[in-house]
Amino acid sequence: MPKGVIALAVLLMVSGVAVAQENSGQPLSAIDWLSRSVETPMFDAGLAPVDPLNGGLTVRRLEEPGAAAVLLPSISVSTIDTASPDVVGLLPSAVTGFPRTLWSSSNEEVLTSLVSEVPVSLLPGLRDLYLRLLLAEADAPIGAGPEGNLFLAQVDRLLDLGAIDQADALLEAADPTTPDQFRRWFDVALLLGTEDFACAVMRDKPDVAPTYLGRIFCMARGGDWHTAALILNTGRALGDITEEEDALLSRFLDPDLYAGEPPLPIPSRVSPLIFRMREAIGEGVPTSMLPLAFAHADLRETAGWRAQLEAAERLARNGAVNENLLQALYTAHTPAASGGVWDRAAAFQAFDAALRRRDTEAIAATLPAAWTAMRMARTEVGFARLYGRDLAGLPLQGDTSRLAFLIGLLSQDSTQIATMRQPTNETEAFLRQLALGDLATTQGQTLRTAAIAAGFDGAAPPDALAALLAEGKSGEALLRGIRLLAEGSVGDPSLVSQGLRLLRAMGLEADARRIALQYLILERPL
Repeated sequence: MPKGVIALAVLLMVSGVAVAQENSGQPLSAIDWLSRSVETPMFDAGLAPVDPLNGGLTVRRLEEPGAAAVLLPSISVSTIDTASPDVVGLLPSAVTGFPRTLWSSSNEEVLTSLVSEVPVSLLPGLRDLYLRLLLAEADAPIGAGPEGNLFLAQVDRLLDLGAIDQADALLEAADPTTPDQFRRWFDVALLLGTEDFACAVMRDKPDVAPTYLGRIFCMARGGDWHTAALILNTGRALGDITEEEDALLSRFLDPDLYAGEPPLPIPSRVSPLIFRMREAIGEGVPTSMLPLAFAHADLRETAGWRAQLEAAERLARNGAVNENLLQALYTAHTPAASGGVWDRAAAFQAFDAALRRRDTEAIAATLPAAWTAMRMARTEVGFARLYGRDLAGLPLQGDTSRLAFLIGLLSQDSTQIATMRQPTNETEAFLRQLALGDLATTQGQTLRTAAIAAGFDGAAPPDALAALLAEGKSGEALLRGIRLLAEGSVGDPSLVSQGLRLLRAMGLEADARRIALQYLILERPL
């Protein structure tokens, strides 16, 4: 069979596996849990123009001239005549290493599907590459329209990854005006605790029509309880509010009436808006039960230390918070108990204190336990970024020295640390050569090392990917390459070889080395 056909078959196989994963146990996508806070504006011929002096609420049904006025959320119509938000990005080419023509030769529909199909669970270096791609400044793809389908897919994937600060910045850069953009920005504000500002913006945005739930929430947050209650009663009368929503809104507006009542059942669907309302009535939903983005709510000072630690670990293992935050939380207090996160905090604190004292004996004694704790939390790369450089300069011996070397190779200083080490075995020798980018004469002794050596043998990427590069479809090629690496890291090592060849062909040498080192050192199912 021709090599190009084999490569194409591999790509199709990877696509099928990715789709299967999404249908069997993958975390909920953002599109499944976003709040229904706004609705698509539509024109109803049976409604007269609203009265702006009455808060945009009074509407009279024209087919019944003598009918009494009915309170409804205002509905506005606007014409969108702007450039596609697909061009919006945060990182210039000088930072990303990608050309501005990243998307411009590919079809928007194809790119939108590929962005959505990349798995959420990725090696840290692969995830960082994917995030960089999602945030890159680039020209719009073929077929891009004002609705910005690629842009929305990028925002949704950031939310899936728990990267809500980045999602917030991307949405702000687009100046969200359409309902699809605004509901995402509104939800990010709810999770970040800036909902009062979001509600104020909602009142000033005639192009987004709040649903009953969104309008009532914002009215109450602004202190207009009377209007909020009036809107609730209107929604009940029209049958537009479900029983579940009615029960929650009633308690949200007048919790004293329900003092002593049993808590509400866990809602069938928890959105950020429902999450914040439940929190307000003292019946919060644990974030451990919810998609990753909700964990940011537990980083607020109002949360207990244990909740903060567990949320920080969950977010850090997915690269959604900086390792400095994890360090600050781990060392914020003295653990109050033992087991689980308390033991991890204690191990981290003991090592951190020893390193601050530059006590080599204490460092050697505490490092193994701290590293075991980080492996349990799956935050090894963050730990390496914090301490890899310092460990490399210490006169450690034996197993502790070997462990410090592995940690250093996971840090941002892997190349420099590799030059400082004289290998003590074949594994160290291979890792050192990989960190230095010198694998030309190395074959590798295991399936994994052989796959890495093949990825750095200078061969071209699979024909299907090479053809995309030749057509100027570098972003499309990279999305497919990321999926190859994601599937290969938990399955067929030959896919890793092909993905690494693509990265190197695109000039992403540092990314290729970083991902390869993590693939070998972490060596775990994702």
